[in-house]
Amino acid sequence: MAEVAWLLGVDEAGRGALAGPVVAGACVLGRGFFDQVEAVELSAAINDSKQLSAQGRARQLVVIEALKGQGLLDFEVASGSVEEIAEHNILGATRLAMRRAIEALAVRAKGWELPCLLESDPLFRACAGDAAAAQPKVLVIVDGRPLKPFPYVHTGLVKGDGKSLAIAMASIAAKVTRDREMLRLADVYPEYDFAQHKGYGTATHRAAIHAHGASVIHRELFLRKVLGAAKTEV
Repeated sequence: MAEVAWLLGVDEAGRGALAGPVVAGACVLGRGFFDQVEAVELSAAINDSKQLSAQGRARQLVVIEALKGQGLLDFEVASGSVEEIAEHNILGATRLAMRRAIEALAVRAKGWELPCLLESDPLFRACAGDAAAAQPKVLVIVDGRPLKPFPYVHTGLVKGDGKSLAIAMASIAAKVTRDREMLRLADVYPEYDFAQHKGYGTATHRAAIHAHGASVIHRELFLRKVLGAAKTEV
């Protein structure tokens, strides 16, 4: 197998929310990134997005965008809609979002290509090429456990957003992008106060649903499962 020269980290934001899309981020770093002293220093504060404040995530995304502008990395975000969550369930929609983000990076890739596995899952079309003969030039690392099914060869890394810089960058890109979308939706649906909880199942959010009913951007299955639960997560 050819030596891996690129790391492609993938993470999601919003999988456990009651409303809004699930958003995936993907970030690719070449081996040469770590030879750039300035790049390493600039990214030293980048960590799991859940460990940063909203302001901290926004600041770090500016750093990531600057590094991208210098050609030192590339990143992309993509989403799975509320309709796709209803059709494919949250795991299926998350896999779709992740694949979209990965493939958007691959379209403009320079020096690497994605390895494929043929999958029969109807969510995914078959990959081109001979999977058995594929020689990965990029290692795809997904936060958490491996995805099943998924068309691209990858490794799952539990709590990877705190262990891998590529995953941490993907996590920040996904979280900031989704938060911005929920802020936009807060103006469209002011009665739910999405700006405060970003669609997660807080007491305030559940009270608003009881008072106003569900909107078109709420996940119907999630409401049945989560409403009334004593423990929520933001």
